[in-house]
Amino acid sequence: MGASLSNLADGSSGLDSGPGLGDIPESCVACVFLYLTPPEICNLARLNRAFRGAASSDSVWETKLPANYQDLLDLLPPERYKSLSKKDIFALLSRPVPFHDGNKELWLDRVTGRVCMAISARGLTITGIEDRRYWNWIPTEESRFNLVAYLQQIWWFEVDGVIKFPFPADSYTLSFRLHLGRFSKRLGRRVCSFEHTHGWDIKPVRFELFTTDGQQALCECCLDDTEHDEINGYHKRGCWVDYKVGEFIVTDSDPVTEVKFSMKQIDCTHSKGGLCVDSVFIIPSDLKDHKRRVVLK
Repeated sequence: MGASLSNLADGSSGLDSGPGLGDIPESCVACVFLYLTPPEICNLARLNRAFRGAASSDSVWETKLPANYQDLLDLLPPERYKSLSKKDIFALLSRPVPFHDGNKELWLDRVTGRVCMAISARGLTITGIEDRRYWNWIPTEESRFNLVAYLQQIWWFEVDGVIKFPFPADSYTLSFRLHLGRFSKRLGRRVCSFEHTHGWDIKPVRFELFTTDGQQALCECCLDDTEHDEINGYHKRGCWVDYKVGEFIVTDSDPVTEVKFSMKQIDCTHSKGGLCVDSVFIIPSDLKDHKRRVVLK
């Protein structure tokens, strides 16, 4: 029934020379593209010349970039972006952009164009990290930074961090990515050792965040609450788990937002160990919730 999409794109109906998608002015196509996501625009660009031209328009891609995208570009050498179109700038920023000696990364979500950030364990202040009796660095492909901090045993557990950055206006969720047990590969299979894992079921870990404009969040959680986890059919041991610290809202990228955050268990009546600290993620709140729902389906 009717003409195929390819015929319409070529401007022919297959029966006569009636109008098709190829007859739509490029300016009209560009107006439609303002309401579509970047992946949708890239897919439609293959239809015909008018769609391809509109899909390369700076006016279209300007709306997909954060209002302060120049602040993000300033993290890169000018020669990396000086002659790029807005479409190519979006593509550049949708890949990880390292900064602060490679200990932090930011990128644009490919669908929404919103800013996401990750901070490696090396970008955090970890009590006792220099003492190999307590902590070790483990190289791994399971981390986007290819390195995690592994705690063997300690009495005073404290990890602090701070980020000062011109986040675009949005609501953000901050979380720690942690793993109970030490993992490795043996004969091509992933195996976990819980030799040092202890103490996380006795007292909760305290997570906190503070912003310069007075926002704060606090929560407590036992990292190894085995009975509670088994009731819910969820096992934390041997898995990477995102522990949500809280949310903060940015209304404007100027002034720059500063966020201080921490996790600690400093009750020195017992030791704790067998924990991997990978990174901290700062992701737009509803974007993070959406991705979590997709994973759970």
